[in-house]
Amino acid sequence: MTAPVFILDPLVIPDFSGGEVVLDGSEGRHAVSVKRLRPGEDIMLTDGRGRYLDGVVKTVEGKDRLIVLGSTVYEEPQEQPRITVVQALPKGDRGELAVETMTETGVDAVVPWAASRCITQWKGERGLKALAKWRATAREAGKQSRRLRFPEVADAATSKQVAALLAKADFAAVLHEDRDYGSEPLATAELPAEGEIVLVVGPEGGVSPEELALFEEAGAKAYRLGRSVLRTSTAGTAATALLMGRTGRWS
Repeated sequence: MTAPVFILDPLVIPDFSGGEVVLDGSEGRHAVSVKRLRPGEDIMLTDGRGRYLDGVVKTVEGKDRLIVLGSTVYEEPQEQPRITVVQALPKGDRGELAVETMTETGVDAVVPWAASRCITQWKGERGLKALAKWRATAREAGKQSRRLRFPEVADAATSKQVAALLAKADFAAVLHEDRDYGSEPLATAELPAEGEIVLVVGPEGGVSPEELALFEEAGAKAYRLGRSVLRTSTAGTAATALLMGRTGRWS
């Protein structure tokens, strides 16, 4: 099993040239009081952006402070192709569930989307709090799944902004269950070996005809996952898993 992962201040890693580094605050508390790490145990410290160092716990101080011995800072390259999921805003806490499971699966970026048929709408202070929860979820799920690059969670996007994102992608897809609409199996789609894959997951009420037309004009085709219809909170995870296997990122 790989060593547990904790987040280190991004400003510390670039200047680190070997020796001791301190892990304190909430991360130190989690390492000492929850994980109960002890001297001699392996640990990985990352900035969540791909840079990390392998270390060994030297000493434990109190309930929230570790002294870690490390040597070299490494950088994990960005895996290819990069996978972004545009996630329509689900009801309740299902958005956080979607972000959590997509992070564990390996998604590289999540774009919250205020689709026209979304019951939930992010406005004002409520929207900022919801976005903060999504980002905190990605951070914690990234640590739990021992990733060194955590997913980027963008600001909430409008349909026009999503269309602009799709237009720049090397492969753009809208998940759609309706065969009559012309959707093709995602399992047999021709995928790029590198670049950007962007998937759109619609709300519970589905992607509207106007949005489908807008995305199609931007170069996105409709694809289906299987015979069953998945909820918006699980479709992105299932599609990401499928692409991970097909692109070789899980090989």
